Amino acid sequence: MRDRTAVSIPALLLVALGVACSPQGPDIGGPADLVLLDGRIVTVDPDHPEAEALAVKDGRVAALGSTDEIRTTVGPETEVIELDGRLAIPGFIEGHGHFLGVGNAQMILKLGESENWNRIVDQVAEAVAQAAPGTWIEGRGWHQEKWDEVPGGAVEDLPHHLGLSEISPENPVLLRHASGHAAFANALAMELAGIDDDTPDPPGGTIVRDAEGRATGALRETAQRLVARARDRALAERSPEEQRAELEEMVRLAAEESLAKGVTSFQDAGSSFETIDLFRELAEAGELPIRLYVMVRGESHEDLDARLPDYFLDNHADGFLTVRSIKTQVDGALGAHGAWLLEPYDDMPSSAGLVLEPVEEIEETARIGVRHGFQVNTHAIGDRGNREVLDLYERVFAEAGVSGPDLRFRIEHAQHIHPDDIPRFAELGVIAAMQAVHATSDGPWVPEKLGDERARTGAYVWRSLLDSGAVVANGTDAPVEDVDPIASFHATVTRELADGTRFYPEEALTREEALYSYTVANAFAAFEEDVKGSLTPGKYADIVVLTKDILSVPEDEIRDARPALTIVGGEIVHRAE
Repeated sequence: MRDRTAVSIPALLLVALGVACSPQGPDIGGPADLVLLDGRIVTVDPDHPEAEALAVKDGRVAALGSTDEIRTTVGPETEVIELDGRLAIPGFIEGHGHFLGVGNAQMILKLGESENWNRIVDQVAEAVAQAAPGTWIEGRGWHQEKWDEVPGGAVEDLPHHLGLSEISPENPVLLRHASGHAAFANALAMELAGIDDDTPDPPGGTIVRDAEGRATGALRETAQRLVARARDRALAERSPEEQRAELEEMVRLAAEESLAKGVTSFQDAGSSFETIDLFRELAEAGELPIRLYVMVRGESHEDLDARLPDYFLDNHADGFLTVRSIKTQVDGALGAHGAWLLEPYDDMPSSAGLVLEPVEEIEETARIGVRHGFQVNTHAIGDRGNREVLDLYERVFAEAGVSGPDLRFRIEHAQHIHPDDIPRFAELGVIAAMQAVHATSDGPWVPEKLGDERARTGAYVWRSLLDSGAVVANGTDAPVEDVDPIASFHATVTRELADGTRFYPEEALTREEALYSYTVANAFAAFEEDVKGSLTPGKYADIVVLTKDILSVPEDEIRDARPALTIVGGEIVHRAE
């Protein structure tokens, strides 16, 4: 009879050796829903900065480790993604954009690539040929500083409406500047808006006129609202079903465009209570494809005071909707001579910019924000605009006896800051919500508007702000610029203009700092750093896998990187072809 003990001892030894040699996988409470294996995973979490693999369960990051360790979490239903060495990072957070505007931009004329005014008139003529009389023709993206020639009959380098009106006599036309801070209208649009040669400039706006005092069609800042209101009256005549369908289409297109660029969260710089109601309905139904952080905009002080408590939403609907801030605006844009400056423009000595909302009104909004626990985010571009906002924030903090760093008030754009005011951001705890791509887009013409000294010491000074201790967030201001975070990342680390020159390169950030500005810093700027911004176990599994490693490839290859995969809450929502 065979000795059973002699047989079993070697068998037990083999089993023991197998257990000892096999990787000890993490215990995540069952099989993972999704795993990423064999890649370079940069977490932006200083406690565990890099990993080779990652597991996702129930929409959140469950574990990080080696490929062998994470492979142990794979079950029969687990989706397995082999990264093959590619870079995976936290999903990009768009730090300041206009969400419905991104969708709307897909539905109207795209004017950004037009090399001159004549080509824009041709685009409008093509649209008129296909439109019924009375239909509004809209477009966005023109920028006179980027044209290859000054239009004939131009006033202040801006075209006259005569040529445009000639080809569109029965269709009102409204064409927005790339910045959104100016617009151009044809004769019929001005007529419907009640604009004639005697119409006074509205507060905070300019109706550009020729030497004879005739309206040219160019409208700066608040003046464009006169035509926009006429357009809105016409659109309001549609049925509620038509209006709702258009809004839902904007949401779909905006989300599709953003997700395809690797943006998993979008900070929407201003929506009404009515629009927020739509976002909330979609989020609660599971039909909002991208995470939104929304700033309340365009409501009266009375409505803000009465209704804000009903609209405070903190990571609502599984983190797809946050509402806890108010948007205000003190000035306009540099390109339209609307930024509020301490000294006049070099190329327009008659003007130091425009005030769009009186400081006193913004200060009262800030008081309401403090009272209801809402962050206040104020658009300020010029050096005086930034100083006035810092001053009023400081007054409100002192009056209410509150801590500025705890409130995380923001200045949106913070494009041109007097050197004396740079350290005040950190001192007051005010976040600089900047858009790096503006610097490289605007760089060719900024010095002529500000002069070299003002531009060098105060324009787009991310490095100076960061070194002073301020939080610097990042974004694109889409649809002013493309929502593409890769282009803004490249601008952040190179400040390279289209001609290859560099716009005051001493203000560039490192690649690691740039990634932080687009992830953790943006999450912090929205009170969401506990749930997003880094690939930390327990946070949302919002991830982008890139075709190139933007943290290591040569600078001139960064812009070639594209999202191979975009993942929101553990679900693959975009897969490159």
